[in-house]
Amino acid sequence: MRRTAATSLSAVAGTGAPDAAAPGGHAQDGRPYGGAEPRRETMRTEFAFELPRGYVDEYGTVHRDGVMRLATARDELVPLRDDRVRENRAYLTVVLLGRVVTRIGTITDVHPGLIENFFASDLAFLQDLYRRVNSEGQSRAAVACPECRHEFTVDLSGSRLGES
Repeated sequence: MRRTAATSLSAVAGTGAPDAAAPGGHAQDGRPYGGAEPRRETMRTEFAFELPRGYVDEYGTVHRDGVMRLATARDELVPLRDDRVRENRAYLTVVLLGRVVTRIGTITDVHPGLIENFFASDLAFLQDLYRRVNSEGQSRAAVACPECRHEFTVDLSGSRLGES
């Protein structure tokens, strides 16, 4: 079998015009026509938050700021095999948050035992944040001022004190 490279006048001239020998709308070197690199989309996978009350560690230090990452399918499946979840279905939230919260203040070893010691308001806050970022795909909401009706967006993840 003999291999040949078909070359059109436009490809030799470097005009970036379509080349019959290049399938899929790309030049022979694989780049899209026009020489532009493919546009890369970025996805936000981590969400900073600030707890309403904060976690108090054994030394009395209050940790309020933290980071939650997007959950994977594995994050939602693994807790279902946990004996604590099998005994008490409500414990699912604790185990799940222990997997997706990556930092609370200076604490990076976040686990279910730590989440168990959160105040109820902080646990509810994290449950709501989890739902928003994993189900709805965003933590921003459109709102309107009740007085002047000016519309704007707010970050519901509570990135600053007083938000959320």
